[in-house]
This record gives sequence, C-alpha cells and structure tokens, in this order.
Amino acid sequence: RQHCPSDMLTIVMRRVMMRIAERIAREQGCKALITGESLGQVASQTLEGLVTTNSVVDMPVFQPLIGLDKDLTTTIARQIGTFETSILPYEDCCTVFVAKHPKTKPSRKDAENAEAGLDIEALVEEGFTKREHLLISGRRA
Repeated sequence: RQHCPSDMLTIVMRRVMMRIAERIAREQGCKALITGESLGQVASQTLEGLVTTNSVVDMPVFQPLIGLDKDLTTTIARQIGTFETSILPYEDCCTVFVAKHPKTKPSRKDAENAEAGLDIEALVEEGFTKREHLLISGRRA
C-alpha cells in the first residue's frame, strides 16, 4: 500500500489477481478466464481500466456481464444460485483499499509505473499458495 500510488491501488490489485487467476487456470487446464465485470459499474471497470487490468494475462478473458446493468446481473445471480454467496459480509480488497479518487482511465504505462516499487512475482506467489477454494453449487431457476 505504501509503495503504490493510492489512485492506482485497485487497478494494481486487480492486475495481481488476474495473474493469480491465470496461474490457477493453467494449473486446472483451462483455456480462458471468465470474469464478472460490468462496464462502468465502478471506477476500475471503465474500458481503460479493464484493458489495463486484462493486459497482464496471455489467455483470453471473457466478460459475459459486460453490458448488463446491476439489476439484471442480480436477477441472473438469483437464477443461478450465486446471489446469496455474493452478498455475504466480508471486506474484500477492492472495498478496503479503494482510493477516494481512483484513476478512471489508467493506461498500461500508469499501471507498470505503479507496480515498479512492488515485488509482483512475490505477491502473485503468495496469493497463489494461500488461495482458498470455495465450491458453489449453482442452480438454474
């Protein structure tokens, strides 16, 4: 936190998470990542933010909810049985460390500069080895 500009913290964390996700996906034999971003819902989900975040992985990133509004996303979550899990109380890194004024149009260069003072590989390794597995048994309505 002290080695990263506050306006870039969320983007940098998301880039680390994408690196971890790709490593897990490769371990599991997956060919792509699927994420749940919806364009413009939060500061890190601007087009520039998504491009900058996804630029750290080599595999395709699919974002099936990209153009849906929050109400429709909530409806789908209820239909597939993931809504209750999604509202469990916990503090995730995006809420704990969110900047008062996050950069909404970060470039890849902005992110690389923000990461320069960090040991990204060590952060990825730690996240990968300390990950938790959660089995979600969804259902269709």
